Amino acid sequence: MYKKYAAILYMISLFSFFSYMTLDAKEIENVQDEIVKTYGEYLITVSESKQRNITYYRLEKTMLWDITDEDYTTLLKIVEAEAGGEDYTGKLLVANVVLNRVKDESFPDSITEVVYQTSNGRAQFSPVGSGRIEKVTVSEETITAVTDALNGADESEGALYFAARKYADPDKMQWFDEKLLFLFAYGGHEFFTEY
Repeated sequence: MYKKYAAILYMISLFSFFSYMTLDAKEIENVQDEIVKTYGEYLITVSESKQRNITYYRLEKTMLWDITDEDYTTLLKIVEAEAGGEDYTGKLLVANVVLNRVKDESFPDSITEVVYQTSNGRAQFSPVGSGRIEKVTVSEETITAVTDALNGADESEGALYFAARKYADPDKMQWFDEKLLFLFAYGGHEFFTEY
């Protein structure tokens, strides 16, 4: 009789354990659904640090660029900061310029180093100098444009520089006009390369 009750208790505890494990697995699935987004065959993981109010992004799969999570997050933030008001192509073009610089011998070898590079004490990208890069909220369209740029989409014609003439210091724009080769204008930006 004791063995029969022991077997029944064992079965009940085993059932409870598996029910608990299934519930935990479902809860974990729900959490992952909130932070993992799919863009075609690419997974983007978004995790937020509530204490430090920082959002990190991780690209799970990329075909052409092997980059760190820090580089991916930096690229998303600079594209949002520079082209948040632009359409998909405007965002893609800014991402292309950053990637073109990484490939060019005249610039640093990583996205983060390119974005935070200074020359004569001045940031290369105005949102870095103003600190606005750290305050942006990255949009879905920016994630799509950056992911596409990392996988080969390129409309830049080799551009290494861009400027918004409407907002730029006239002396700075004079440097662009005199020292660089104008390629084209798109949205609010003009794109240039070196001679």
